[in-house]
Amino acid sequence: MSRPSFESIYINLAVELSKRSTCSRLQVGCVVTSADYTQVLGVGYNGGARGQKNCCDTSEPGNCGCLHSEDNCLIKVSSGPEVPKIMFVTHMPCSYCAKRIVNKGGFQRVYYKDGYRSEAGKEILSADGIEVIQF
Repeated sequence: MSRPSFESIYINLAVELSKRSTCSRLQVGCVVTSADYTQVLGVGYNGGARGQKNCCDTSEPGNCGCLHSEDNCLIKVSSGPEVPKIMFVTHMPCSYCAKRIVNKGGFQRVYYKDGYRSEAGKEILSADGIEVIQF
Protein backbone atom coordinates (compact mmCIF):
# COMPACT_ATOMS: atom_id res chain seq x y z
CA MET A 1 0.00 0.00 0.00
CA SER A 2 1.35 3.40 -0.98
CA ARG A 3 1.10 6.24 1.52
CA PRO A 4 0.53 9.76 0.16
CA SER A 5 3.25 12.29 0.92
CA PHE A 6 2.48 15.25 3.16
CA GLU A 7 3.13 17.49 0.16
CA SER A 8 0.45 15.63 -1.79
CA ILE A 9 -2.03 15.85 1.08
CA TYR A 10 -1.56 19.59 1.55
CA ILE A 11 -1.60 20.51 -2.14
CA ASN A 12 -4.84 18.52 -2.43
CA LEU A 13 -6.22 20.42 0.56
CA ALA A 14 -5.38 23.69 -1.23
CA VAL A 15 -7.25 22.42 -4.29
CA GLU A 16 -10.30 21.56 -2.16
CA LEU A 17 -10.19 24.99 -0.48
CA SER A 18 -10.08 26.68 -3.90
CA LYS A 19 -13.56 25.27 -4.56
CA ARG A 20 -14.93 27.71 -1.95
CA SER A 21 -13.70 30.69 -4.00
CA THR A 22 -16.31 32.83 -5.69
CA CYS A 23 -13.86 34.45 -8.11
CA SER A 24 -15.26 34.07 -11.63
CA ARG A 25 -11.84 34.00 -13.32
CA LEU A 26 -9.50 31.89 -11.16
CA GLN A 27 -10.24 29.88 -8.02
CA VAL A 28 -7.17 29.66 -5.78
CA GLY A 29 -6.64 27.86 -2.47
CA CYS A 30 -3.77 28.05 0.01
CA VAL A 31 -2.47 26.17 3.07
CA VAL A 32 0.43 27.10 5.38
CA THR A 33 1.97 24.38 7.53
CA SER A 34 4.86 24.08 9.93
CA ALA A 35 8.08 22.96 8.23
CA ASP A 36 7.73 19.49 9.77
CA TYR A 37 4.16 19.20 8.34
CA THR A 38 2.64 18.49 11.77
CA GLN A 39 0.58 21.69 12.07
CA VAL A 40 -1.71 23.57 9.73
CA LEU A 41 -1.07 27.22 10.57
CA GLY A 42 -3.59 28.79 8.19
CA VAL A 43 -5.86 28.23 5.21
CA GLY A 44 -7.36 30.59 2.66
CA TYR A 45 -9.00 31.02 -0.71
CA ASN A 46 -9.65 34.06 -2.86
CA GLY A 47 -12.90 36.01 -2.48
CA GLY A 48 -14.52 39.03 -0.91
CA ALA A 49 -13.97 40.49 2.54
CA ARG A 50 -15.70 38.77 5.44
CA GLY A 51 -19.34 39.81 5.70
CA GLN A 52 -19.31 41.71 2.39
CA LYS A 53 -20.30 40.77 -1.14
CA ASN A 54 -18.50 37.67 -2.29
CA CYS A 55 -18.07 38.25 -6.00
CA CYS A 56 -15.64 39.91 -8.39
CA ASP A 57 -15.70 43.70 -8.82
CA THR A 58 -14.61 43.41 -12.48
CA SER A 59 -13.68 40.70 -14.97
CA GLU A 60 -10.32 42.35 -15.72
CA PRO A 61 -7.47 39.87 -15.04
CA GLY A 62 -5.43 40.96 -12.03
CA ASN A 63 -8.02 43.52 -10.99
CA CYS A 64 -11.07 41.48 -9.98
CA GLY A 65 -11.06 42.96 -6.48
CA CYS A 66 -10.94 39.60 -4.68
CA LEU A 67 -8.69 39.14 -1.68
CA HIS A 68 -5.98 36.73 -2.84
CA SER A 69 -5.87 33.28 -1.26
CA GLU A 70 -2.29 33.72 -0.01
CA ASP A 71 -3.20 37.03 1.62
CA ASN A 72 -6.32 35.52 3.15
CA CYS A 73 -4.22 32.66 4.52
CA LEU A 74 -1.40 34.85 5.85
CA ILE A 75 -3.91 36.93 7.81
CA LYS A 76 -4.74 33.78 9.78
CA VAL A 77 -1.14 32.65 10.41
CA SER A 78 -0.28 33.94 13.86
CA SER A 79 3.27 32.59 14.03
CA GLY A 80 6.06 35.03 13.24
CA PRO A 81 9.24 34.63 11.19
CA GLU A 82 10.84 32.48 13.90
CA VAL A 83 8.55 29.55 13.00
CA PRO A 84 9.74 27.75 9.84
CA LYS A 85 6.81 27.46 7.43
CA ILE A 86 5.82 25.90 4.12
CA MET A 87 3.09 27.17 1.79
CA PHE A 88 0.97 25.08 -0.56
CA VAL A 89 -1.01 27.02 -3.15
CA THR A 90 -2.95 25.97 -6.23
CA HIS A 91 -1.30 28.61 -8.44
CA MET A 92 2.13 30.21 -8.38
CA PRO A 93 1.88 33.40 -6.27
CA CYS A 94 1.69 36.75 -8.04
CA SER A 95 4.31 39.40 -7.24
CA TYR A 96 2.08 41.08 -4.62
CA CYS A 97 1.52 37.83 -2.73
CA ALA A 98 5.20 36.88 -3.04
CA LYS A 99 6.13 40.15 -1.33
CA ARG A 100 3.62 39.43 1.46
CA ILE A 101 5.09 35.93 1.92
CA VAL A 102 8.61 37.39 2.14
CA ASN A 103 7.48 40.01 4.67
CA LYS A 104 5.73 37.41 6.86
CA GLY A 105 9.07 35.66 7.18
CA GLY A 106 10.04 32.12 8.04
CA PHE A 107 9.02 30.49 4.77
CA GLN A 108 11.36 27.77 3.57
CA ARG A 109 9.39 26.55 0.55
CA VAL A 110 6.36 27.37 -1.55
CA TYR A 111 4.74 24.51 -3.45
CA TYR A 112 2.34 25.38 -6.25
CA LYS A 113 0.28 23.21 -8.58
CA ASP A 114 -0.37 25.43 -11.61
CA GLY A 115 1.59 28.25 -13.18
CA TYR A 116 0.58 31.90 -13.31
CA ARG A 117 0.71 34.33 -16.22
CA SER A 118 3.79 36.03 -14.73
CA GLU A 119 6.95 34.54 -13.20
CA ALA A 120 7.63 37.68 -11.13
CA GLY A 121 6.35 36.10 -7.90
CA LYS A 122 8.68 33.14 -8.28
CA GLU A 123 11.62 35.48 -8.84
CA ILE A 124 10.78 37.50 -5.70
CA LEU A 125 10.50 34.38 -3.54
CA SER A 126 13.71 32.86 -4.94
CA ALA A 127 15.62 36.11 -4.38
CA ASP A 128 14.72 35.82 -0.69
CA GLY A 129 16.04 32.24 -0.52
CA ILE A 130 12.59 30.63 -0.53
CA GLU A 131 12.56 27.44 -2.56
CA VAL A 132 9.72 27.45 -5.13
CA ILE A 133 8.59 24.03 -6.37
CA GLN A 134 5.88 23.11 -8.86
CA PHE A 135 4.11 20.04 -7.51
